[in-house]
Amino acid sequence: MANVTEIFGSMVFDESAMKARLPKETFRQLQRTMKDGRSLDINIANVVANAMKDWAIEKGVTHYTHWFQPMTGNTAEKHDSFISPDVDGKVIMEFSGKELVQGEPDASSFPSGGLRATFEARGYTAWDPTSYAFIKDGVLCIPTAFCSYGGHALDKKTPLLRSMEAINRQALRILRLFGHTDVISVKTTVGPEQEYFLIDKKYYEQRKDLIYTGRTLFGAKAPRGQEMEDHYFGTIKTRVKAFMNELNEELWKVGVLAKTEHNEVAPAQHELAPIFTTTNIATDHNQLTMELMQRIAKRHGLVCLLHEKPFEGVNGSGKHNNWSITTDTGVNLLDPGDTPCENAQFLLFLCAVIKAVDEYQDMLRVSAASAGNDHRLGANEAPPAVVSMFVGSELMEILEAIEQDAPYGGKEKELMRIGVHVLPKFPKDTTDRNRTSPFAFTGNKFEFRMVGSSASISGPNIVLNTAVAEELKQFADILENAADFEAELHELIRKTIREHKRISFNGNGYDDAWIEEAERRGLLNLKTTPDALPYYVKEKNLRLFTSHKVFSEEEVRARYEIKMELYVKTLTIEARTMTDMVNKDILPAGSAYAKQLADTALAKKALDPSIDASYETELARKVSGLTRTICQRDQALREALGKAEGMEDFEESAFFFRDEVLPAMEALRSAADELETVTDAKLWPYPSYGQLLFGIL
Repeated sequence: MANVTEIFGSMVFDESAMKARLPKETFRQLQRTMKDGRSLDINIANVVANAMKDWAIEKGVTHYTHWFQPMTGNTAEKHDSFISPDVDGKVIMEFSGKELVQGEPDASSFPSGGLRATFEARGYTAWDPTSYAFIKDGVLCIPTAFCSYGGHALDKKTPLLRSMEAINRQALRILRLFGHTDVISVKTTVGPEQEYFLIDKKYYEQRKDLIYTGRTLFGAKAPRGQEMEDHYFGTIKTRVKAFMNELNEELWKVGVLAKTEHNEVAPAQHELAPIFTTTNIATDHNQLTMELMQRIAKRHGLVCLLHEKPFEGVNGSGKHNNWSITTDTGVNLLDPGDTPCENAQFLLFLCAVIKAVDEYQDMLRVSAASAGNDHRLGANEAPPAVVSMFVGSELMEILEAIEQDAPYGGKEKELMRIGVHVLPKFPKDTTDRNRTSPFAFTGNKFEFRMVGSSASISGPNIVLNTAVAEELKQFADILENAADFEAELHELIRKTIREHKRISFNGNGYDDAWIEEAERRGLLNLKTTPDALPYYVKEKNLRLFTSHKVFSEEEVRARYEIKMELYVKTLTIEARTMTDMVNKDILPAGSAYAKQLADTALAKKALDPSIDASYETELARKVSGLTRTICQRDQALREALGKAEGMEDFEESAFFFRDEVLPAMEALRSAADELETVTDAKLWPYPSYGQLLFGIL
């Protein structure tokens, strides 16, 4: 392996590369643009573009692309070369500031949710100078935002940047009240833990369901799954370690702070976790990580599966979104301090998060909603679909003492008063982690565990940033006009704890009793994507996003429509794949085995009529019965699909798929999986779960 300190960031046009290649004044102005979000003068852009081009060409690059994140959930790029014709018939290599700052890819085929007509092709990409350009596969990639001709956001980066500005604006108001005039900006930071599966490429290529949908639509349970729990943190297999080594090198080259790697609970499942960084950069890095995982795996004869539930009966994959708030002076605002003032500030920001999660629990659930994640949420490896918060027993006791104006833990003789008491100095890991909690406080950050493994982390962080910005705004409006700041602050924190304590739960989220308790508390239990998505366009949520200028109402409604359509399209592809597999592979295999059994029984009887052929006869009867059931259930699925195709309303269609198509798919799978358990393995058309999960030696 190469020297990490030498290769890290070697393919990134980062601060060190800029400093070495840009004039001092240009570098200073660019830094100011990146730090303060100011517009970049075109003359400065020209100098930056030329330096960036020279740096890239020295590394063998001939093309550049504006790398953006449309609402498909993937990344997109259109490559342009640096070449320009010269007067002597030759070419020169050019790259202007205009080309750096703005591009114009065709936007006609990207999802827009009605933000533009199908025939309107113009879309613009705009450079995000806060996220460094990098080289990938010999192409200079410039992270950009993507918007329509009419100015609507057509991507996931633009609203994320807007949400970061919203929380920055409101957090600064709060910090000024505590006397922090030295703080210039506040940013949220994220460290997304990425779970994934690796399977042998030769088995993947034999599974239409994995190729078309990313998950197994059929598959009988293997004799062994994750019961032994020996895969978790176990020794990493040689082929997997080789993949991880190359992945780390490639990630480090493009500046991704890949830190932790290990085996997860399910066989063939693994995890990668990076060090925290600014939210928009963390989002870019996570998209890049998923792309590189899938590409590098193939070079090792493997396939990386990012679906939330690729295998029935074993753990699915999530993406734990570790979120915090920090100042440009290096202070984590979710880290308890050593003085009464710092304690009060911490508690106020903590209360803003508590209030935000309670009031916008619906939007947090929406941000994690997808057809794939519906298979995972509420299962034994994932939090339930009910959003709640875990703050730990010690912090919970402190909050209760404040709410009741009571002594904390019987240790204080005086009442617990904000601005008077120094909180007990509890360590970062003040309590055990609660893996069943969707939203857990883990020392100086919150871990949002509902996010699906294939999802962009932009959605959850847009919601978190904007919701917390709204609560900070409300707090600032009150405190800026307070006659007695300390008294008003104390009462505000007490009131917030009292009114929003229903969202706090430190127990077992998997327990059925909690679901009943949550409903008594008035918490939402949005079990499926169609249940959750209508909350996207509730009046209070529209008001949240529009008031902070994160989304326009049209942009919110567009995303609602796109998510609903994606749910329907995903299940349509899955259902069609099932019927294709059943009719071309599974039913022929069952019929062939029934014939083989019948022929064997006849052959036995021909040899000696007294020979007992009941095994073959009874098994042939069972196989024939299962093929008949499969045929009937396939027909039922086809009929349900036919009805769905006639529905023009996407919301009606989504609920129909949930209530009619999905149950038909599950019924068909049940019969086919039973047939697999009794069919000769040599006749079964697909690699088994045992081969898929344990096939990497």
